[in-house]
Amino acid sequence: MARTKQYNETEVIEKAMNLFWLHGYEMTSMQMLEKEMGINKFSIYASFGNKNGVFLESLKCYKQKLNQLFDQLDNSVNGITSIKQFFYDFVDFSKETEFGKGCLLSNTASELGDNADDKIKHILTSFTTDVRSFFIHHLQQTQNMSKDIIETQTDYLIIAMFGLSSATRIFSKKQLEHYIEGLFKNL
Repeated sequence: MARTKQYNETEVIEKAMNLFWLHGYEMTSMQMLEKEMGINKFSIYASFGNKNGVFLESLKCYKQKLNQLFDQLDNSVNGITSIKQFFYDFVDFSKETEFGKGCLLSNTASELGDNADDKIKHILTSFTTDVRSFFIHHLQQTQNMSKDIIETQTDYLIIAMFGLSSATRIFSKKQLEHYIEGLFKNL
């Protein structure tokens, strides 16, 4: 007879997500996951397969939370202003204390790089594609922008977003605001 779960999977994955977000994949041990999630290794293995399975679910959870930021601005017709607002919203989203945790997905890309599991690489690629589409959609709302300019500015914004996600870990909110304002003066 199968045992019923004594925990809410969504809640334990959110706890795991925050642990990975704070410490990274490599530095997060199974013991840390057990303690943070409040469940034993047997339950972790039964529900998620292994640490990698927990991490994949954590990335999906993170992406859903980040998609809420996109959804808030998705129907906006403010073009570049919507993208700028996304940058500000992201800074607030990444904060835990005065300094942020960055972006779990870009932290993962930096940490694991080419050594990442194919499923993790797929999630990272999918995320980048989603962000790119969001930027293109809002840049197209700006009048008199050629396809080449939109592509160039999209690349500029994607790279800036990855830089911002790292910067949230070490710079104050005021410094990040200065960065965002300067960034959008150049568009």
